[in-house]
Amino acid sequence: MLFSKLIILGGNEVTKVELFETIRKKFFHHQKTIRQIAEEEQVHRRTVRQAINNAIPPKRKIINKQCSVLTSGLKHIIDKFLELDLKAPRKQRHSGERVYQRLKQEHNYQGSSATVRNYVYRQRKILGLKLKAFIIQAHDPGIEAEVDWYEIQVDFPTERKKIYIFQMRACFSGREFHIAFHRQNQQAFIEAHVAAFIYFGGVFKQIRYDNLSSAVIKILHGRNRLETEKFTALHSHYLFEAIFCLPGITGAHEKGGVECGVGRFRRTHLVPVPTVKDLDELNKKLIAACTLDDQRTIIGKLKTIFENWQLEITNLQPLPKEPFAAAIVCSPKVDHRSLVAVKRNFYSVPIKYVGQSVEVQMFAEKIHFLKKGQCIAIHNRCYLQQQVFVELEHYLALLKIKSGALSGSLALKQAKQNGKWPAIYDTYWQALIKKHGKTIANKHVIEMLLWGQNFCMSDVINVLEQAINSGCLQLENLKIIMRYKLNLKYPENIKPLANEELGYLSGYNRNISNVNQYDQLLGGKNVH
Repeated sequence: MLFSKLIILGGNEVTKVELFETIRKKFFHHQKTIRQIAEEEQVHRRTVRQAINNAIPPKRKIINKQCSVLTSGLKHIIDKFLELDLKAPRKQRHSGERVYQRLKQEHNYQGSSATVRNYVYRQRKILGLKLKAFIIQAHDPGIEAEVDWYEIQVDFPTERKKIYIFQMRACFSGREFHIAFHRQNQQAFIEAHVAAFIYFGGVFKQIRYDNLSSAVIKILHGRNRLETEKFTALHSHYLFEAIFCLPGITGAHEKGGVECGVGRFRRTHLVPVPTVKDLDELNKKLIAACTLDDQRTIIGKLKTIFENWQLEITNLQPLPKEPFAAAIVCSPKVDHRSLVAVKRNFYSVPIKYVGQSVEVQMFAEKIHFLKKGQCIAIHNRCYLQQQVFVELEHYLALLKIKSGALSGSLALKQAKQNGKWPAIYDTYWQALIKKHGKTIANKHVIEMLLWGQNFCMSDVINVLEQAINSGCLQLENLKIIMRYKLNLKYPENIKPLANEELGYLSGYNRNISNVNQYDQLLGGKNVH
């Protein structure tokens, strides 16, 4: 391969070693000068001297050029990314494409993706970060899907937590569905299927799984499995066939599409570590990322994922009339504290249900409490034990009678911790205490909370601000301001006072006079 380069001389293509042979013959056999040979062969005299000195052409010099686009500063930034990857979760590290996207977005990089990927590839070898390869498979539309779980780290307002994400991938089009849970348990597994089928708008004929405990009790001979009753009921309800991979690493390659999709999705959309307020916000981001991925074109395909999905969706089985009942149902009794014990934790319901039995529907992330088919309370599910979760609104009817218990109640403490007690409430409370004393102020606050349940919290906050500024704190004033704000109609016989005049009422406040003088009048004495 050393002498394979072709040189065009006089319309003829020759290799460099052939050119050197011609030059040497003319110099040694025909006694021609270096100048004559250079003119005849149309080459530089330096090339003629090289041929005379050695029949083998010299190796081409390697010139180390400094890349004008990928500067040393950008290389340093890439090195920082890869160094941070050493401490990041193994499956949430930068890919070459993700590094390119970040350089383009954050540092206005103008070069090509290949330049960045080649540099990342070389640096990965130095750092010992290896890449994985997957095999692309071909599938018929609407026939098969693959399912897998994966883990990510997510930054919440209080701390960084491990979150489990369920993924279902359509094998033909490559369309994906991702949904996050706090726990990777059977409850989440079942609910994720129900949500995935609704997202896809139909059911695949076959779905491929590894041997996860949510679906499999025991691995039998070959591909036979002893399934859990809940999972058997699930695929019986939706009428799809469950196919299980072989155990171990070998089986993982049988669903390479979803395995590859997990890594790509995590590196593309979950790097750097996402920061969200709660799990609902994270799931909205996941759906948005899935929608964005619909515009991708997979290697080996001529159409985008969305275009191929239009071909696949017509081949899916229709959804049943009712979704699968994923909830775990029980009927505990409400105790004297208006709490219901569920899985060794306690959750509040409205005080009027004390001593009664209620229906509890446990989902992976929420617990619903029902009475006669109507939902009376919803709580976030807790996986710890012996924890108590109360809502202030559940105790307002009792606090109206026992108003003195409000300030020290657990319900008020948790309301403040959960952001359901804005600072303006305390300001309003303190203003009432200053004007009427603590006992009356407590009653007014509870009346305000009962009234405020019928309105959006932002509207209530706005009304309280106006009432505090006007100096008129009575509940009737709050109602008038809210009517103006929401343009509510008054009865025909009532003419409301203008909003601007409400503040002037505070000017009529007078100290209570001494009534002892009236006793003098009753005694017939003159009063001066």
